[in-house]
Amino acid sequence: MDYTSYFNNKNVFITGHTGFKGSWLSKWLSLLGANIYGVSLDVPTNPSHYELLNINFKSDERYDISSFDSVYQSLKSVKPDYLFHLAAQPLVLKSYSDPYKTYMSNAVGTLNILESLKILNHKCNAVIITSDKCYENIEKKVNYSENDRLGGIDPYSTSKASAELIFKGYCNAFFNTKASNIRVSSARAGNVIGGGDWAIDRIVPDCMKSWAKKENVILRNPYATRPWQHVLEPINGYLRLAVKLSENPKINGESFNFGPKESNSYTVENLVSQLSTFFDGSKWSIQSTSNDLHEANLLSLDCNKSYRLLKFNTKLDFNLTSEWTSKWYESYYKNPTAKHSQYTEQQIMEFSDL
Repeated sequence: MDYTSYFNNKNVFITGHTGFKGSWLSKWLSLLGANIYGVSLDVPTNPSHYELLNINFKSDERYDISSFDSVYQSLKSVKPDYLFHLAAQPLVLKSYSDPYKTYMSNAVGTLNILESLKILNHKCNAVIITSDKCYENIEKKVNYSENDRLGGIDPYSTSKASAELIFKGYCNAFFNTKASNIRVSSARAGNVIGGGDWAIDRIVPDCMKSWAKKENVILRNPYATRPWQHVLEPINGYLRLAVKLSENPKINGESFNFGPKESNSYTVENLVSQLSTFFDGSKWSIQSTSNDLHEANLLSLDCNKSYRLLKFNTKLDFNLTSEWTSKWYESYYKNPTAKHSQYTEQQIMEFSDL
């Protein structure tokens, strides 16, 4: 799909634009000629993919989205044609150490976005991005579909489930009415990897930072299974969903999974082994560790709804996903003078051409 005609010179509001997925989305939209308005609490990592890209934002604000007045005033000023809500506390383990901030960001922040859209009621197509962990995980080989039960036993999962319930409540009560000019859907993506992720307690950044120093990587949960996908896959899904919202009112209020086909679900050990083949000097080992904090071992999505209604399809297989990821980091760590914004842009263009 050629997105240029939809986003060129349109006002696009992105929360969480300084994060991993947010920075890739911002770069893609900038290439499409969009007027981008970004809001984030801070720059979450150092190094930062967002800072490497030097994107020309129309507005680049810093505030906490749990502040209703701040969110409302921004949206009132911008009146965006499209909105992508990615801002969140994204880490499962951090949700245990700071559950309050996790709920405020993930649930209340989403509430503030939806309430502001409801009050302003300007014509807008909004995509609320949550997580595949919003499902109540029964730790069995099940592909969770959009109609499965929401929930979880950790603060992160339940905060995302809460955001989904708030979204559904607003859609049923306010946005699926003749008086509403808002069209909104939620997006639930599987685990994403790719260049420019430096978040803590994530397997790919941990590997890349260690391998750059020629250090061994110890896997703490090698047999956990995830639907790994390159970051550009769900972002392509978000863009496609926003476009389809503008064309098809029947998907207003619907939720969509974005992930690879079941055959692309691999263990952490599979992933690290594959990544290591593309990063010179990499080494890793398995070590059993005890951890009282629960994190799901088995998670997979049923994405047939996205395939059917949005004509969404993944483009990169597991091998290419691993290769693109490792080569991005190898370029970053071994070519310090390289312009990494160009490497990101190159991958976006190659992905678009597939």
